[in-house]
Amino acid sequence: MFGTSIPINLIKGSMLFFYVDLLGMDAAVFAGVYAVYGIIDAIDNPVFGYLSDRTRTRWGRRKPYLVVGSAVLLLASIALFAVPGGVASSATALVVWFAIFAVLAEMADSLINANYGALLPELFPAERVRASANAIRQGCQLLAMILALGLTPVLAQNVLGCPVDAAGCADPTVGYTRLAVIFAVLGVAVILYMTFGVHEDPQASHEERPPFLASIRQILTNRYFWTIGVVNACYGSAMALVLNGLQLYVRYSLGGGGLDATILQVVVVVGAIGMLAVWARLVRRWGAERTWKRALPIAAVAFAPLFFVQDLLGAVIAGLCVAVGYSGVLATNDLIMARVLDDDATRHGVHREGIFLSAFGVLGRLNGLVVAAALASLTLFFGYRSGATPGPNPDLAFRFYLSVYPVILLVIGTVISRFVHVPGWDPRNPDAGRDGRTGAAGERVEVLRGDLGD
Repeated sequence: MFGTSIPINLIKGSMLFFYVDLLGMDAAVFAGVYAVYGIIDAIDNPVFGYLSDRTRTRWGRRKPYLVVGSAVLLLASIALFAVPGGVASSATALVVWFAIFAVLAEMADSLINANYGALLPELFPAERVRASANAIRQGCQLLAMILALGLTPVLAQNVLGCPVDAAGCADPTVGYTRLAVIFAVLGVAVILYMTFGVHEDPQASHEERPPFLASIRQILTNRYFWTIGVVNACYGSAMALVLNGLQLYVRYSLGGGGLDATILQVVVVVGAIGMLAVWARLVRRWGAERTWKRALPIAAVAFAPLFFVQDLLGAVIAGLCVAVGYSGVLATNDLIMARVLDDDATRHGVHREGIFLSAFGVLGRLNGLVVAAALASLTLFFGYRSGATPGPNPDLAFRFYLSVYPVILLVIGTVISRFVHVPGWDPRNPDAGRDGRTGAAGERVEVLRGDLGD
C-alpha cells in the first residue's frame, strides 16, 4: 500500500495543477481527456480481475501481474511529468502526450490494485485480524500520502524547483519532473520488494477457474454491487475531487503557495493517521457495518467548513474535521468489500476476488467522469480555463469544487448506505471469517444447516 500510493498520489494530487495551471492546457480539454481516462479506468478493471482469478502459475495468481504493473507504472508516471519542451509548446501534442501516459499510468494502477486488493480477504480471513491488517495498510497509505501528496508542493516548488509565482522562475515544472522520478523509483521498489515476500494461499491454485460471463452476470445481479458499489463510488469521487483540486484551492481560495498547500495536506493526513486507531477500535467493538454507516455522514458534514474559511489556520481546522470522517471510511470500506467477497465465495464455491473487486472498481473508477464534469462546470459557471485564464472568480470556483461537490456526493452515499445490510458478521462469533475460520486459532467452526434449510 505504501509503494502503490506514492506514484499514484503524486499523479492524482498534481496532474490537474501541472497540466492546467502550469502548462496552460485548457480546463475543458483536460476534462474531456479525463472523462476518457475514467471510462478506460472502469472498463479495464474487470478484465484485469478476470485474468488474475484464472491465472495459475508457480509464483501464484497475483504476483506476476504486480511485477508487470509496477514496471508500466514506473515508466508512465515519470513520462507524465517529464514533458519535452517541444511537446509543451504545442497544444495538440501536449494533449496527446497527456492522454497516452495518463491512460498508461491508470492501466498500471488498475492492474496492480486488482491483484493487490484481492490479497486482503485471502491472507486475512478473520474479521478482527483483517481489521487490524487493514488499519496497518491504510496507515501505510497515509504515510505515503504525506510524502506524495502533502510534501509535493513544497518539494516541487521550493526544494527541487522554484515557486510558481516567483520572479526569475524560468520553468516551474522542473521540480515536479524530478519528484516524479524519485517517487516512481521509490514506490516501485517497495511494490516489488513486498510482492516477492507475499505467500499466496496454495489452495487457490486448485480451484475451478471462474467463467467470465457467468461471473459478470452473477455480480451484476448481486444487490450489494448496486448499493455498496455506488456508496463507494460516491466516496471515491469526493476524494478524487479533493486530491485533484487542493493545490488550486490553496492558491485561489486561500491565496497561499506551495508551503501552505503542504501544511494543509500534511495536517489532514497526520490527523487521519491519528484517528485510524480510534476507528479500528470501533470496528472491533461495533463491527464493520455499523462503524461504516456512522463514518459516512461524518465525512459528508466535514467538508462543509472548507467553503467558508478564509485563511490557512481556518483551513487547517476544517481539514482536521475532514480527517476524522475520511479515516473512518478508510478504516471500514475494504472490510465491507471483503465481507461481500466472503459471501460470494460461500454462495458460489469459488474465490474470485479479482474480478469481483474489479467489477466494484468499475463504479468507483468512474469517478474520472465526476471529476471531469466538476472541472467542466468551473469553466461553465465560473469562467476558469487555466492558470493563464483563471476567470473572474477562481476563489468561488474552487470553494465549490473542494467543498460543495464532495458534500453532495457523500450525502448521496450516506442515504444509500441506510438501505444496506452487509453480509457475514456474527456478533456471537466476531472472530469468524471466511468459511467459518476463526482468527484466534484458525479452527473450523461447524455451521449447522440441516433442518434450518440454510
